[in-house]
Amino acid sequence: SKPLTQSEPRDSSEAAMICLENTIHYTSWAFMLGGVGYLLRQMGTHTPYGRYVDSKSNEIMVPAKFGWFIQELPSFLVPFLLYIWTETASSVGGFLLLSTFCLHYFQRTFVYSLLTKGRPSPLHIVLSAVVFCSFNGFLQGHNLLHCTQYNSNWLTDTCFITGMLVFFCGMAINIHSDYILRNLRKPGEVSYKIPRGGMFELVSGANFLGEIIEWCGYAVACWSFPAFSFAFFTICSIGPRAYHHHRYYLEKFKDYPKSRKAVIPFLL
Repeated sequence: SKPLTQSEPRDSSEAAMICLENTIHYTSWAFMLGGVGYLLRQMGTHTPYGRYVDSKSNEIMVPAKFGWFIQELPSFLVPFLLYIWTETASSVGGFLLLSTFCLHYFQRTFVYSLLTKGRPSPLHIVLSAVVFCSFNGFLQGHNLLHCTQYNSNWLTDTCFITGMLVFFCGMAINIHSDYILRNLRKPGEVSYKIPRGGMFELVSGANFLGEIIEWCGYAVACWSFPAFSFAFFTICSIGPRAYHHHRYYLEKFKDYPKSRKAVIPFLL
C-alpha cells in the first residue's frame, strides 16, 4: 500500500500537470547535500541570528516579527497556490499530507511571527530563508499534488498513521516549547534565562527537538524522497543550533542542570 510515483499524466485532462520528476529528484538531492554542507559549516561557527548576532556589525537588521513572517510565508503560500491552481483533485492522502505541511507553516507565519519576542535578524539570513522556503514549498507541494498518488489504503497504512501521530506530537512539543521561551523574560528584560518545564527538563533545545520530530513524522507519513530530504536538512540545520544553545547555557549558567542533553534526550 505504498504511494505510487507518477511521472506521466494519468489522462489527457492532466497534461498540464505533468510531474517535473527530474526537478523534484535533483532538488531533493540538493537538500541532502546542502544539509551536509550546512552541518559541517555550523560545526565551526554559529549561524548569526538571535544571541549570536554581532552587535558591532553594520549589517542591515530585520525586526523579528516581520523577518519571521516574510521568511516563513513562502512555505505556506507556494503549496497553497499550487493546490488552488491544480485543476483536478488530489488523492485524500496527498491532500491530508499537504495540509499538515501547510498547517505547520500557517502557525509559524501567522501565529508565531506575531507572538515572537526574538531579536532582529540579519537581512541575508532572512533572504536565505525566503529562498529555501520557496524551493521547499514547491518541492513538497508539487510532489504531493502531481508526482505521488496515494491509493485508498494509504489512510490505514502503518506509515501514514505512525507518521501523522509523530508529526502532531512534535508540533505540540514545538509550540509548547516556544510558549515557554516567550514567557521567560518579563517586559523590559533582555537577559537570557534558563528555560524550565516541558521537554526543557530533558534537553536544551526542546523547540528544535519538536520541529525535528515533526518533519521526521512527516517523512514517514509521506514515505517519499522529497519529504525525507527535508527532514534530513532540518536535522542538519537546527540540530547544531540546539547544540550551540546547550553549550551557551552550560557556559553562562553555573547552575545549569548537567543532566540535560543538547537536543536528543539521553544521547546528545
